[in-house]
Amino acid sequence: MTFSAEHLCKHYGNKKSVEDLSFSLEERSVLGFIGPNGAGKTTTMRMLCGIMPPSSGDVRINGTSILHNLVEAKRQIGYLPENAPLYGNMTVRSFLTYCGRMRGLSGGTLRAAVGTSIEQCALETVECEEIESLSKGFRRRVCLAQAIMHKPQVLVMDEPTDGLDPNQKREIRTLIRTMREYSAIIVSTHILEEVDAVCDRVLTISEGRKVFDGTVSEFRALSPSGRLDDVFAMLSGGGTRP
Repeated sequence: MTFSAEHLCKHYGNKKSVEDLSFSLEERSVLGFIGPNGAGKTTTMRMLCGIMPPSSGDVRINGTSILHNLVEAKRQIGYLPENAPLYGNMTVRSFLTYCGRMRGLSGGTLRAAVGTSIEQCALETVECEEIESLSKGFRRRVCLAQAIMHKPQVLVMDEPTDGLDPNQKREIRTLIRTMREYSAIIVSTHILEEVDAVCDRVLTISEGRKVFDGTVSEFRALSPSGRLDDVFAMLSGGGTRP
């Protein structure tokens, strides 16, 4: 599996939201994507998933350009957005079945994919309930279930543990570690403990530009304290370099 972002830029008039961002993702790796609010993380995530076209640059998955072959590229991507709209009057199982059909699954393959995603995201107790009746945490897990049901080559997750209690966070982190066996994963988060818990590498942006790309150990070593929050403050303008 190969995944690369190549000189991604996104401009809104004279405003540069993302500027010349390039990075690659290795098979079975988990990349923590961090930056201060307004740094361009969500815009980048949308470009990576083909939801928003870049002003320039490209994204390639196994050699497939997301600009020139969007449908084929998106078949290989699972996306967990930060605030995903859900069909509140559908049950969990019917919603996942609908999503599976949209992915081109049918018959026994579809039933197996729905069942596996329900089990992986611990949704068995609510699979027959309407989504609008669920807590925020369960809704988040439903969103995650639809993102992983087709076993994507690349899984892009925007704040995956947002709204979850400590036990649910632990479950999702365990799932991320399991998912890496067949997916490369990008986790955009503002929770630095998430980076420590599940990530191999860290990509940091500030004001739309890449300011760090390396291992978690290399990231930590940038500060004498070894604290992730100190390094983050330094790179994002909230502190001084040692």
